[in-house]
Amino acid sequence: MTVDALKPDDLLTTTRTVRRRLVLDRPVPLHLVTECLEIALQAPNGGNRQPWHWVVISDAGLRAAVGDVYRKAWRDYRREAGPVRTTADQRMWDGGDHLADNLGRVPVLVLACVTPSGGRLPDGNQASVWGSVLPAAWSYQLAARARGLGTAWTTVHLRHEQEVADLLGLPATVRQGVLLPTAYAEGTFRPAARRPLHSVLHLNGWHGPRDEQREVA
Repeated sequence: MTVDALKPDDLLTTTRTVRRRLVLDRPVPLHLVTECLEIALQAPNGGNRQPWHWVVISDAGLRAAVGDVYRKAWRDYRREAGPVRTTADQRMWDGGDHLADNLGRVPVLVLACVTPSGGRLPDGNQASVWGSVLPAAWSYQLAARARGLGTAWTTVHLRHEQEVADLLGLPATVRQGVLLPTAYAEGTFRPAARRPLHSVLHLNGWHGPRDEQREVA
C-alpha cells in the first residue's frame, strides 16, 4: 500500500484518536500492522533495553472477548465520571460509548505491553518504565495514519487488566499499557482544539514571568 505523503507537521497534528469513524467491516491486512510495528520499534527507550512486547489480536473470538471486558470497564468509568459540561465533552463521551459498544468488532487490536525490570512495576514514579514503550505506541499510530488506518489510544481496559491477561495468556511479568484498536478510517482529520501554549508553559521554572512566557508562546 502506498504511504500517504503527509508533511511531518500535518501527520503529527492530524493523527487523532478515532472512535466513531473506524470501518468495522473492512479487514486490515496484518502486513500493514507489522509494517507499523517495525517503525514503532525505532522509538526511543531507556538504555536501549527495549522492554516492549506487542500483542496483535485479529482472531474474532478473542476480539469479542476483549471487547466484552472493555465494555464492562467503560461502563464503570462512565458511572464514576462527573456531569458533562460542554458540547465537546458530550461528543467525546458519545465517541467513547460507540467504541465501547464496538471494540470487539474492530478488525485488529494492538496491545502495547512492557516487561519491567525485576518483573514488577516500581513504587512511586514510573516514568522510566512507561517512557520506554508509550513513545513506540505513538509511533505506531503515526505509521498507521500514514497508511490510511485509524487508531484509538485507550487504557480503559486496565480497570480489568487481569481479565485481559487471562484471555491472552500473558505471563505475570508482563504489564499492559495502551490498547490501540486499528481499522481503516473514514473522512478527513484536522488539528484538535487544545489549551493555548502560554497557559501551560513554564519558562525557567514553574513561576516564570507570565508576560515572558506568553511572548515565547
